[in-house]
Amino acid sequence: MIKSIAVFCGSKSGLNLLFEEHAKQLGYLLAQQNITLIYGGGNKGLMGAVANAVLEKSGHVIGIIPQLLTDREHSHKGISELIIVDNMHIRKQLLYDKCDAAIILPGGFGTLDEFYEMLTWNQLSIHNKQIFILNTDGFYNHLLTHNITMQQQGFLYDKIEDRITILETPEQLISFLS
Repeated sequence: MIKSIAVFCGSKSGLNLLFEEHAKQLGYLLAQQNITLIYGGGNKGLMGAVANAVLEKSGHVIGIIPQLLTDREHSHKGISELIIVDNMHIRKQLLYDKCDAAIILPGGFGTLDEFYEMLTWNQLSIHNKQIFILNTDGFYNHLLTHNITMQQQGFLYDKIEDRITILETPEQLISFLS
């Protein structure tokens, strides 16, 4: 049973308005399902949108942010719990430790770093947590195609669909929560 979900996403909102709308919808859904949001602790971009949506519906939010990003990502002072850590490695470790599953929304290099580290740990049986990609408006189509290429070229140990569940809308997550 999923009681907490790590959300990996951008500290910027991106250019497509649907990115932020899906982040908010996801936040509302998590609060309504009584699922704790575990995220990067920022109050900007998609990170801020999902956290504020959870809070708007009286949900529980745990943010984990390294000291060096507290100003850059505007650490969120209004969440349930803000954990400030020494570095990115500790941040990622705590994000993984505190979640039961993870969902990846649109984002940049940091989002992909977190996604691939979690996916690698899953493949190595360091954890067996479900990994979801919210592929808003096809944002991750090229990345997913590349993952299939890695599989077809013999670089992956498992089928990519055995490791990642692709969602087109936040509502599709509901069927995986129990």
